[in-house]
Amino acid sequence: MGALVFTVATRRLGDAEEAKDVTQQVFVGAWQGRKGYDAGRGSLKTWLMGIAHKKVADALTRRSRHLRDVEAITSAVSSAAPGPPVAPADCVLDHVLLADELDRLPEQQRTVLRMAFYEDLTQAQIAERTGLPLGTVKSHTRRGLMRMKNRLEVDGGAHG
Repeated sequence: MGALVFTVATRRLGDAEEAKDVTQQVFVGAWQGRKGYDAGRGSLKTWLMGIAHKKVADALTRRSRHLRDVEAITSAVSSAAPGPPVAPADCVLDHVLLADELDRLPEQQRTVLRMAFYEDLTQAQIAERTGLPLGTVKSHTRRGLMRMKNRLEVDGGAHG
C-alpha cells in the first residue's frame, strides 16, 4: 500500500521528495490513529487513502504558505523604497541589511537560507548536502523567512 500512497502523493504534489515525506506522514498518522480504524466502515486501503488525501492537502497548504512568505519578503525588500529606480548604493544597503538579518537567525535556519539564497540550492539539495530531513529543511526555511519578514516589517523595510 505504500507504493499506492506514494504514487498518489507524487501525482498530486508533482515532487517525489515531498511525496516521500507525505507517504511517511500517512503511515505515521495511520499508526498513531490505528485505534480509530473500523473495518466495518471501509477497507484498510480506503482508510489509508483518506489519510493520504488529508496529508497531501496539508502539504499543498504548507507549500502555498511558503510561497506567500517568499513573495512577501521579496516584496518587502523590493518595495522598501518606492519611486525612482534603486541606486547601486541602495542595492548594497539591501544586501547588507539582509546579510545582517541572516546573521541574527538561529544557526540551522541561517545555514539553510544561505544555501538557498547564495548557492541557489533547492530544499531537496540542501537536505542532501546537510543530512537534515527534507521536512526539517522546509521548517527551517519557513521559520527563517518568517523571522526575516517580521523583522523587515518592524524596521520599516530596507531603506526606510
